[in-house]
Amino acid sequence: METGHHTINDLFAQLGLGSDSDAIEDFLNSHQLAGEEKLTLATFWSDSQRKFLSDALNEDSDWCEVVDELDAMLRH
Repeated sequence: METGHHTINDLFAQLGLGSDSDAIEDFLNSHQLAGEEKLTLATFWSDSQRKFLSDALNEDSDWCEVVDELDAMLRH
């Protein structure tokens, strides 16, 4: 298992998404979570992305903190 601190850029790369600042900003501008919608149930994830995010949270992995950061970013 990997250890260490992951950045939001690392998470986007892990999810197979553009991971530079512009790509992340574009993603956040076009995807949002509403109210109590769970990050892992959002319709814009592929099955593999959804599984990664769910596993990261359920296993309290070293990705958990940055996944929580993504959740917060998608609510603004």
